[in-house]
Amino acid sequence: MHQVTCSEDAYKYLLPTYKEGTICYKEYFKVLFLNQASQVLGYTLISEGGITETCADVRVILQAALLTNSVALILAHNHPSGNLKPSRQDIEITKQVKDAARLMRITVLDHLILTDEGYYSFADEGQL
Repeated sequence: MHQVTCSEDAYKYLLPTYKEGTICYKEYFKVLFLNQASQVLGYTLISEGGITETCADVRVILQAALLTNSVALILAHNHPSGNLKPSRQDIEITKQVKDAARLMRITVLDHLILTDEGYYSFADEGQL
């Protein structure tokens, strides 16, 4: 099993999950599921949007986390524009998922914004 110990590990795991050329085309919101040893249990596509946004439902994220017996998760979505700065909506969904997951003893370890050139980590930037 692949182990995720830092944001770069998560980025390197998730980047290949985007079909070639799609990371710059439209937004995709994905979640990486982890066990107690920070090993990847899998990932899922939560939503697929347009050029500037996608909608992520907190209930769908937590349902998937519960079904995989995850103890931790990493949120991830791409910005087709290439801008790595989190939007107000990015900050809000991170807080909503983190708060809801805490009730179920699931830890949100990070939220990554990905582009084909790099990533922004909420955890690395002290935004969690």
